Amino acid sequence: MRVRLLILSLVLCVGCAKPKPVVTPQTTTPATTAVAQLQRELAAAFDNPSVNALWAVQIQSFDTGEVLFERNAHTLVMPASNMKLLTMSVAATRLGWDFKFSTQIATDGTADAGTLTGDLIVVGNGDPTISDRGGDATRVFQAWADQLRAQGITHITGRIVGDDDWLDDQPLGDGWAWDDLVYGYSTAGGALQFNEDVVKVIVHPGAAVGQPATVTLDPAGSGLTVRSTVTTTAATVNADVSISRRPGSSVVDINGSVPMTGRDYAQTLAVENPTQFYVNVLRDVLTRKGITVGGAAVDIDDLPPTDPAHALDKRRVLFTHQSPSLESDEVGRAFMKVSQNLFGETLMQTVGAMGAMAQSAPHHHTEAARKIYEEVLSSWGIPPSEHIIVDGSGLSRYNYITANLIVHILRAMARDPKNAATFEALLPIAGKDGTLRNRMKGTKAEGNVHAKTGTLAAVRSLSGYLRTADGERIGFSIIANNFKAPSAIVDGIAELAVERLSNFTRAVPSPAPAPAAPPPAAR
Repeated sequence: MRVRLLILSLVLCVGCAKPKPVVTPQTTTPATTAVAQLQRELAAAFDNPSVNALWAVQIQSFDTGEVLFERNAHTLVMPASNMKLLTMSVAATRLGWDFKFSTQIATDGTADAGTLTGDLIVVGNGDPTISDRGGDATRVFQAWADQLRAQGITHITGRIVGDDDWLDDQPLGDGWAWDDLVYGYSTAGGALQFNEDVVKVIVHPGAAVGQPATVTLDPAGSGLTVRSTVTTTAATVNADVSISRRPGSSVVDINGSVPMTGRDYAQTLAVENPTQFYVNVLRDVLTRKGITVGGAAVDIDDLPPTDPAHALDKRRVLFTHQSPSLESDEVGRAFMKVSQNLFGETLMQTVGAMGAMAQSAPHHHTEAARKIYEEVLSSWGIPPSEHIIVDGSGLSRYNYITANLIVHILRAMARDPKNAATFEALLPIAGKDGTLRNRMKGTKAEGNVHAKTGTLAAVRSLSGYLRTADGERIGFSIIANNFKAPSAIVDGIAELAVERLSNFTRAVPSPAPAPAAPPPAAR
């Protein structure tokens, strides 16, 4: 890898050292010369022969409106997680930064003398924040148990029912790679989400070489079962573990080996039925907090239509839980800086659900959301020819957008006083946090570039904001598709471009900085 990066550095530096064309002082200003040199250097970077990629690029000054550089800017390409820029901007526009998810704790029974006679029904609308991000994943459920006890309830005769009908049941996204579905980054969404719909599989080596490894799932209640053939190898051997699960199955097959080093191998897995996971854990927490539950934990979708739990007119709300707001660290920051795919699907469906509710339309929230995306993009002057929208996270390989579209969105958000500061603050910052925390350190881009990353097989993207050495405001989108080169080299070219922009000045031509060796690729 170091040899490849060295070759990349040499090629780019040679490109930068090409003789400048002869110019006539009377017709060419220093500023024009600086822009022309910038364009030559960027062209040389994207023409790098070590990367046979389709580059879609647009770089624009938001101060002057001038397009400083573009290549295939109107070509449809797969954006990967740059799709989250669309979802965040549409959610902010249609839901508002103060939007909060609400979960109702209701019953179809009556409470008397400490006993709730009937079911406890949890009605969700997609809150993704009941998780271990920032603390114990069950802390919200424990608070609910305290609220029930404060109302005098210590025994529930009925069931714990999870009502997830607010959002569509869509466990698999269109165009998602089937072999990714076992992993936590491809988890199903829904109206009831606990622990971001994932569990951690922990593989602990045996006591001696050749012995079976111990495999556990944390937390319990996921409904997944494990079939393991993992064995223990010598401490000098690297871990080699493969994990698979057939779509629709709750059985996870884990094979391979782990070294006898005393360290565990861990991976997050997607839960097959998030609602069932949710109510399983809630029932367990209530029991541990001293509230006995006579019935089982059930997903309302598994109950017949005639079951009393479906009778909305018989329900009484005991209390309501609200999530942090859209602009909070728990929602917006986790979505954009961490690049949490589940949040993208949840926000997209929520936009669609709110739109459908406003129009008294039936479900099919994802389709409703796509129409709302198109409406918002059209209001920003972006034609339908520049996008094919399938999901909200970018996991789908059916998404296609243009670099021009992304720069349009960045400019629209930057010019809106209600959105500008919050939107930019949620983006990862080069060398500081999120998916850019280990990239571009020690360069002028560090702390200056605020941008969203994106990663799929043969797809890399980087789009956001920066300021030049003159303080000029720049919006950029750099997307690479269809390459075989190591992704670190593709990242290196994009990073070289934004580092060059960070050093750019219109006053005099400025030499390009030496490219920094990029660290392992971030999501």
